[in-house]
Amino acid sequence: MAQLEQDPHPLLARLRATEPVSWLDALGGWIVTRYDLAATVMRDPITFTVDDPRFSTSQVLGPSMLSLDGAAHDRHRKPFTHQFRPAQVRERFVAFIGTETDRLISAIRPAGKAELRRQFAGPLAVAVATEALGLCDISADAVLAWYASIVAAVSEVTRGRPVPTAGTQAFGQLRDALVHNIAHGDVSSLVAHAMRAPEGLRHDEVVSNAAVLLFGGIDTTEGMILNAIRHLLVFGDRDTLAAVRDDADLRSNAIEESIRLEPAAAAVDRYATRPVELGGARIQRGDLVTVSIAGANRDPAVFNDPDRYEISRANAASNLAFAQGPHACLGAHLARAQTTIAIGRLLDRLAGLRLNPDHPHSPRGLVFRKPPNLHVLWSP
Repeated sequence: MAQLEQDPHPLLARLRATEPVSWLDALGGWIVTRYDLAATVMRDPITFTVDDPRFSTSQVLGPSMLSLDGAAHDRHRKPFTHQFRPAQVRERFVAFIGTETDRLISAIRPAGKAELRRQFAGPLAVAVATEALGLCDISADAVLAWYASIVAAVSEVTRGRPVPTAGTQAFGQLRDALVHNIAHGDVSSLVAHAMRAPEGLRHDEVVSNAAVLLFGGIDTTEGMILNAIRHLLVFGDRDTLAAVRDDADLRSNAIEESIRLEPAAAAVDRYATRPVELGGARIQRGDLVTVSIAGANRDPAVFNDPDRYEISRANAASNLAFAQGPHACLGAHLARAQTTIAIGRLLDRLAGLRLNPDHPHSPRGLVFRKPPNLHVLWSP
């Protein structure tokens, strides 16, 4: 388990080459590491479902679009879908993201140094998520505290442990804030749109789905931003950074390559609904099947020299970082927009941006992978 949390890629590569569907006692289930097999599992919710009482997120947040399949999943997801389409993301969020990004950079710029997770990426992700859900009257510190407790609770459940009290309390406080928003909040928020939808979600169902969007939106976006800037600073020279800063298409591809090399969400869980053979393994009904997105994204059958960070990789966007099938990430366009704007503004406004050599910056995490801290320097 420690290897999966710290540096899983050597193990995932060995499994992918010799046994692409492997039983791991540490997970209590199967792990899928080959690209084609990973895509097969995610695209087949009839055979590989999330609708199981063991599903970790539902134990913390309750039933939602993330933990349901079939008609129930469609009913929970559809009320939120429209607001995450590319046109709506551009119309509603791009200007807000730019303003918030500039505000955060202006706050840290004079110091010539910062820890980007807590001073930039986390606050940006929180600001956008709370704007989307109409929780603007809640402090960023409070939301980050809820989010940290929820992430920790999901990770504990993934390890086979009970939901910790802190996670239950954090969700309770988030639920109270969302219920207040439903009654008194911004009529343009995602929560308000969902309550008006013809699918007729109940209050508790809207709250669970909004919590999933908040929790997922903060974590994956924070991780995307941190991993992308880390990859650029580790592997890019001055000319590369200037090119990424000035060329929006190259910047977009650099981000796709970053989420390929180190996806912020490294794995997703499914449960077999029937006995099935997959990649030579005989999976039994009820077995846990963990799709290693981190492993699939480095499959040499799809990505040449897969352990190399290559900002101009032609098929970087073929990565599985946002999953596939009915559970493909609803907020992918919003997360990409935030990361693209954030990276462009950081490189533009912080001259000589570089990693602080006095601090470690390797990514960590079993399910959600990013540097615990990312200390950087620049010329103020």
